[in-house]
Amino acid sequence: MSPTTLSAGPEHGHVTFLGAGPGDPGLLTLRAVEALANADVLVAEHEVLDVVRQHARQGVSEVNTDSDPSQDPAPGTGTPQLTVVDGTSTAAAAPAVRDAAHLVMEAARGGRRVVRAVSGDPGLDTYAAEEMLACAAAGVPFEVVPGIASAVGVPAYAGVPLRDAQGADVRFVDARTASDRCWTEVGASDGTVVVSTTLDSVAAAAGELVSAGRKPDTPMTVTVAGTTTRQRTWTATLGTIAQTLKQAKVLPSPDGGRPVIAVVGERSAAAQRDQLAWFESKPLFGWKVLVPRTKEQAASLSDQLRSYGAVPHEVPTIAVEPPRTPQQMERAVKGLVTGRYEWIAFTSVNAVKAVREKFEEYGLDARAFAGIKVAAVGEQTANALIAFGVKPDLVPSGEQSAAGLLEDWPPYDPVFDPIDRVFLPRADIATETLVAGLIELGWEVDDVTAYRTVRASPPPAETREAIKGGGFDAVLFTSSSTVRNLVGIAGKPHNVTVIACIGPATAKTAEEHGLRVDVMAPEPSVHKLAEALADFGAKRRAAAVEAGDPVTRPSERRPGARRRRSTT
Repeated sequence: MSPTTLSAGPEHGHVTFLGAGPGDPGLLTLRAVEALANADVLVAEHEVLDVVRQHARQGVSEVNTDSDPSQDPAPGTGTPQLTVVDGTSTAAAAPAVRDAAHLVMEAARGGRRVVRAVSGDPGLDTYAAEEMLACAAAGVPFEVVPGIASAVGVPAYAGVPLRDAQGADVRFVDARTASDRCWTEVGASDGTVVVSTTLDSVAAAAGELVSAGRKPDTPMTVTVAGTTTRQRTWTATLGTIAQTLKQAKVLPSPDGGRPVIAVVGERSAAAQRDQLAWFESKPLFGWKVLVPRTKEQAASLSDQLRSYGAVPHEVPTIAVEPPRTPQQMERAVKGLVTGRYEWIAFTSVNAVKAVREKFEEYGLDARAFAGIKVAAVGEQTANALIAFGVKPDLVPSGEQSAAGLLEDWPPYDPVFDPIDRVFLPRADIATETLVAGLIELGWEVDDVTAYRTVRASPPPAETREAIKGGGFDAVLFTSSSTVRNLVGIAGKPHNVTVIACIGPATAKTAEEHGLRVDVMAPEPSVHKLAEALADFGAKRRAAAVEAGDPVTRPSERRPGARRRRSTT
């Protein structure tokens, strides 16, 4: 693939220098999200590209740093190597080494809106300052959207406040560019020092502070991958940090050049980190959780898992296809318009999607539901209807299932109900519970196959190996079909993986496939299932802390460890 051509022209566009923060995508400001949504060209360093690209509009051109980290200079040194890539593809183009400031201005020509995203805050980025000066000299208008600086955001996520009630002095040092004079000044101070450095240079930075006058027993915390679910923090002193990192087996390491934030000081709250480490103490912190659902179905569940500190990995186990004979669906949709039905009941987001697509095929919109009562089996289905422009008349007040829907469904009354027919668009493999219940309530039901569910294609080999080899900490099964299909397309999860099931029927299917069920939702809801897994993780963590053991993830169990299958 050839590099994207950045056209030049007499008109100047606009450049937004944007701070992407220290790594957590949730730390982007509202103004940053707005700027990204309107960008024509995105220029971002490799480490922040994934943070910002999810907010960029489809088709935006992207410019990122060289994808080979081993060839990159340490942050804050050298010149960034830029590669032009096509924003609609994940494949990188041939390297095109360009001067960053020149490339930003070239991208802005022709009236294009450019976002130049940098890690942390633009005001603390050497490259950004040079590029702003170049834009000013060339007459290219620009603005700055501040971001959360790593030196401030990372300690906050590590549970290390930088100031206390006494208002201790706080100094910031970039160890990669600090002069001897700088070390002497911070060494003479008794305030808090925040040091930006790399993992393999932490001990050297600690040595510089001791040489400059700091006591070797001064508390020190070191955080790597701050604000992300890969975050890890070590607490030591200036004199013991080298040994601490060695015992933790993180050094020596090929990735010892990873950026870290170290906080040094008597009043840096290092001693209180056990009480203040809110991020790393989340119940599922760092857990890699397999979510065997389609991306659309898994979105809200994945968001909930992230709130518990987990890293969700979505693997579709079913694919949705149109019905083999679409005539039945076509007649039913026409019946909606002609007044054949009193109710339409949606039992899944896929059913909403199938009806919506058929509406669009006929040039219809949400107004076709006028005069028809609409039921949704649960909140997710209701939200899909609302996005379509339809507010459901009935959502179960209790259990979000076919049984829960029947609990609230009114019986047919010939006096008040002019029509006795219900349109039920659903999957080809749906159970008969709802149909039988509606008939018992006196309703006639048109049970229509709106879509077919088939087994999805196998996930990539890397994912299959992680499933079978214990690379996942937990897997959430939301139905019996997700159990059967996942085992069919990817193999059986390793016995160290925590198995969580949405209900007894799903748990029974899991056990029939030789899986040990560790967690079951108190009620059949995907959100209650995620809550139950978080509660399991919290209890597991508390038990390790009480026993004085290190807090580990299930996938970190020693190789070859086996757990007996539960007999309960």
